[in-house]
Amino acid sequence: MKRVAQVIRVRPEHVEAYEEVHSAVWPSVLERLRQQHVTNYSIYRHGDLLFSYFEYTGEDYEADMAAIAADPESQRWWKVTDPMQDRVPEAADGQWWHPIPEVFHLP
Repeated sequence: MKRVAQVIRVRPEHVEAYEEVHSAVWPSVLERLRQQHVTNYSIYRHGDLLFSYFEYTGEDYEADMAAIAADPESQRWWKVTDPMQDRVPEAADGQWWHPIPEVFHLP
């Protein structure tokens, strides 16, 4: 299993809307995540910083993430959520959510 942690900023004027849409994520988006072996997915907010964590249980992370990115329903979801977010300064070119390293884990 691969544990993935990432950060991004939520635009302050969109905090309420961001939390509202995430209170009822579209079933098609959730199903796509499950199909691509994403489990235990959570997003936390601290001020304007969003922290996400999920576990990946598949065999080909890159292919599964590409399948999510190619999914029309996921793309439609991102058209709703992406305008509510801003990349963190540390994000590389082409990166939206910025991966952060694990420094401790208690199994």
